Amino acid sequence: MPYDPKIHHRRSIRLKAYDYTSPGWYFVTICTEGKVHALGEIVGGEMLRNACGEIVAACWQWLEKRSEHVKLDEWVVMPNHLHGIIVITEGGSRTAPTKPLGRLVGAFKTASTSRVNAERRTPGAQLWQRDFYERVIRNERELELIRDYIRTNPIRWGTDPENFAVTKPDEEPWL
Repeated sequence: MPYDPKIHHRRSIRLKAYDYTSPGWYFVTICTEGKVHALGEIVGGEMLRNACGEIVAACWQWLEKRSEHVKLDEWVVMPNHLHGIIVITEGGSRTAPTKPLGRLVGAFKTASTSRVNAERRTPGAQLWQRDFYERVIRNERELELIRDYIRTNPIRWGTDPENFAVTKPDEEPWL
């Protein structure tokens, strides 16, 4: 169905009036389209990335290399999502404008999708869901809780019922 502004209303899930170029710590979760297990598998509480998962990890690290105002903190690639903490800093040279969080995540999604599609020979296939979850980290306690959540995510994988109802990538037509 083509886009029709009368019936298609995309609402932002971001905080109103918050400047997402502001220096700060941001927790993001980015899910694969349909939550397909396309990035690896959990074995014995440990994440084993497949080739696509390795590409996603490299592209996540690329964010820090390409933007002087971006630092990465704790992160993990899971079978069907990525959790990570992005730190937006003041920047160094001030010659390049600070990109907002949404543009950073968009650049990651574009780069990783392109490389995964090249690996799988699936040009034009969608890897990620349209949006992403974000939370502005407000204090040190929250930061430590989120870091622990990310670190222990593979161990808790088997206890989350959302992870059982999803197909593996070889069962999906887009791959």
